Amino acid sequence: MSKGILALITLALLIIGSAHAQGIVVPGDSNGDNIVSAEEVAAAEKLAKEGKLSADQLQEIKHIHEKYPIEITDSANNTISIYKPIKKLVIQHTTGYLPVFILGAQDKIVAVTTTAQEDYSWVPGMKDKPTVGGYKELDFEKIISAKPDVIFTSKERPDIKEKLEPGNISVVALKFAETAKFDQEFRTLSKLLEKSEKAEEFISWRDSYLDQIKGKTEEIDQKIRVFLGSGGSRSQTWSSNTIGSGIHDAVTMAGGHNIVSELPGVYSVTVDPEWVIEKDPEAIIVMGWGAGEEPSGLTGYDINSPDKAKQFIESLRDNEVLKNTSAARNDRIYVIDGSLMLGSTTSYLGAIYCAKWFYPELFKDMIPEQIHKEFIEKWIGASYKGVWAYPQAG
Repeated sequence: MSKGILALITLALLIIGSAHAQGIVVPGDSNGDNIVSAEEVAAAEKLAKEGKLSADQLQEIKHIHEKYPIEITDSANNTISIYKPIKKLVIQHTTGYLPVFILGAQDKIVAVTTTAQEDYSWVPGMKDKPTVGGYKELDFEKIISAKPDVIFTSKERPDIKEKLEPGNISVVALKFAETAKFDQEFRTLSKLLEKSEKAEEFISWRDSYLDQIKGKTEEIDQKIRVFLGSGGSRSQTWSSNTIGSGIHDAVTMAGGHNIVSELPGVYSVTVDPEWVIEKDPEAIIVMGWGAGEEPSGLTGYDINSPDKAKQFIESLRDNEVLKNTSAARNDRIYVIDGSLMLGSTTSYLGAIYCAKWFYPELFKDMIPEQIHKEFIEKWIGASYKGVWAYPQAG
């Protein structure tokens, strides 16, 4: 083994702390190609025998040799290579946090957006993380100071790449918005974080419930007609979610027919009163949101009483549009927290609540609140509380 290689490996280990200033430094890589070869592992073993490397340092070098580089294709169709374990990360988009929580990688998050800190204040440790601005207005100086190995974004972001890639921060787009793409994106994330086994465990857990719903609803000829409403009790026109949204996906997974999916448009459409009355929905779902969006204060982790949700539903029954529908006449208006319907990570939870509301006799043994509680406690590591849906679906 040449003394040159030994010296270079020793030098590489000594300058790891300055990696962001001088370029990517891969422990054990002596020739600067970012790959640890078998020869470099042998050199590291010799250094360890001489007491110049710790057992932990040697183990890390061997691990990198066996597992890296990792190559993935992100949601923006970029091919990205990661040359060493991701120890620090930042997430730009709010929908990107839950998948990291599920994989048990919260400890790798070195800074958060103010938006995520507010939305996930109930997740242990989130209140204590330093912030790097809002998800729309990132503070790049703070991100660089946090020295993450990677930042996850919702889509292709040339502006973020321009600011961060020169500092050797990899930019990876994993959207987590489209239900059909969740498994692929989640598996990509788990590969990057070396959590593939846990990802498969979660997917199997989720599918155990979705398979039950599919098995009982796919043969229903006349699926319940559902209107997804977004507006106050005095609204005369309503916007509604359609094909392309996680909200639409949740309803269809539950065996419902989203009536606005018959209209042209993607993600959302606006309908007039006459159209809603003509279609006569049998069930109406309204999403509750956080502060700043309407309707707010009805649902969420920090809501202790269903009273506001109940009052809101009562007001909808008097709405000039909705009072003429079968849903209003038969008390089939429901409120659910928007976070359970919107992102691809949780739209299946929305589907579970909806399935119980739509077909209570088919799912009399399914208790959505218990499944939701299991998700929060087992997969997020938080305590279950709050009002997430009304009326209670259990």
